[in-house]
Amino acid sequence: MRDLIVASRNKGKVREIKELLAGLPLKVTSLLDYPHLPEVVEDGKTYKANALIKATTVAKLLGKMTMADDSGIEVKALGWAPGIYSARFAGEGAGEKACNQKLFAMLKNVPISQRQARYRCVIALVDGHGKELGMVQGTCSGLISKGERGSNGFGFDPLFIIPRYNKTFGELDVCIKAKISHRARALVKFRRLLENAL
Repeated sequence: MRDLIVASRNKGKVREIKELLAGLPLKVTSLLDYPHLPEVVEDGKTYKANALIKATTVAKLLGKMTMADDSGIEVKALGWAPGIYSARFAGEGAGEKACNQKLFAMLKNVPISQRQARYRCVIALVDGHGKELGMVQGTCSGLISKGERGSNGFGFDPLFIIPRYNKTFGELDVCIKAKISHRARALVKFRRLLENAL
């Protein structure tokens, strides 16, 4: 049984990752299990850079194989912003609600037909010395709703509509989201990467 650290303190994200990696010979823990570790400064200019910064920093501190993802929402009407700044969209430490409200405000006069958006997720895997073992990514396309809908998920999920179902990630059955989300698509590739690394 190998150790795998998920370099995140986001409970929703950690839960999704653990569920999607179930069945592999791994003991999966996260930064929630290591409260003494310092916050990692994500100062990269791309998802890949941030994922690698998080993974290598944590791997070197704990000496264990580590995965880290960087993900965000990209809105076409905003020039594909906020992207890597999604979590800090409304300012440092502002929280999910504030980020969602800012997005709604910026899209106030944009019709639903022009609210195209996509979620992107990049995952990096490094060994216990911080050496990169691989990187994968996944995307999921949709639209931004005119109001929050549903209480499942986290982050921008209550306003990200999947047109095929006419439901937001906040309304969608978690089993469906676990197949079509950006993170799910990246994790399918990541699982193969992990199998080769084990």
